Amino acid sequence: MEHPFPRPKVLVSRCLGFAACRYDGQQLHSRIVAQLLNHVDFIDVCPEIEAGLGVPRPPIRLCLQDNKIEVWQPAESRCVTNALQKAAVFLAQDITNLDGAILKTKSPSCALQDAKIYNGTDKPQFLQRGSGIFGTLILEGLGHKAVEDEQRLTNRSLREHFLIKLFAWTRFRTIAVTPRMADLVDYHARHKLLFLAYNQKRFRLCGKIVANHERLPAKEVFHQYEQELGQILLKPFLSKAMINTLYHALGWVSEDLSSREKHFIINAIEEYRDERVSLQVVTRLIEAQAIRFNHEYLLGQVLLQPFPAQLSDLSDSGRGRELL
Repeated sequence: MEHPFPRPKVLVSRCLGFAACRYDGQQLHSRIVAQLLNHVDFIDVCPEIEAGLGVPRPPIRLCLQDNKIEVWQPAESRCVTNALQKAAVFLAQDITNLDGAILKTKSPSCALQDAKIYNGTDKPQFLQRGSGIFGTLILEGLGHKAVEDEQRLTNRSLREHFLIKLFAWTRFRTIAVTPRMADLVDYHARHKLLFLAYNQKRFRLCGKIVANHERLPAKEVFHQYEQELGQILLKPFLSKAMINTLYHALGWVSEDLSSREKHFIINAIEEYRDERVSLQVVTRLIEAQAIRFNHEYLLGQVLLQPFPAQLSDLSDSGRGRELL
């Protein structure tokens, strides 16, 4: 039973499939971006083009000079820091209503954590890695939501977490437009099993917020819930916690199953533990039994379909559940 999914609003680096705007005039391909095209509304940006650096253009690099980061264009022997910072601020001025971002890895403008930073501009030496000029602003304004670079999203666990987080935030945004307590109560209840797999302590804090014993205005309650939601989804769930939650979900229908049926689903959960099947393989099996026995509580749980099934993908960078 396919659930309707709201369309997330996602910022994306323009070079990842939208235009040939890379410094060398190339357009790159990102598998996850291509897969998301039919499911999200992308807002594609290129800070370097916005800064007037052109295509193609001599590469830029981040340099630590006099205790501050400068953007240096070696081939032109010029500093373009002000132009790029101005462009980055302009592009990041209206991001609060977005649900996430996918930015270009290693880019001096868009990188979230792995742009090379050099010591000085004259005969520079590699110093460290950090975020790019635009990436820094995105982390500051949107970092609590679904924000990743395209390379890390080749890791199956990080991609799964990104998608869960993206659609959870999108569902919250849709009800926060007109804050009503009934909608928040329903949101909290439908996400129960999913959020318990992420962070039980934070989920229970959210329950106290939703109870609203102080009778605060709905807008204030939504604000408090949003702060805790960011903490719940801050890190990917631990596989052990998700497996425990899957067994908990199975418990709701297990009494109605034959021993052979129960064993079949248990085998699927254990295959998920061993990274041989995706999370959605298991959740769809449990959902099928919920449909069979008309179990409305389970059918209403986001855990069963946290994101569109078409986005479930077993491809991996080779690290399995090891997080980069």
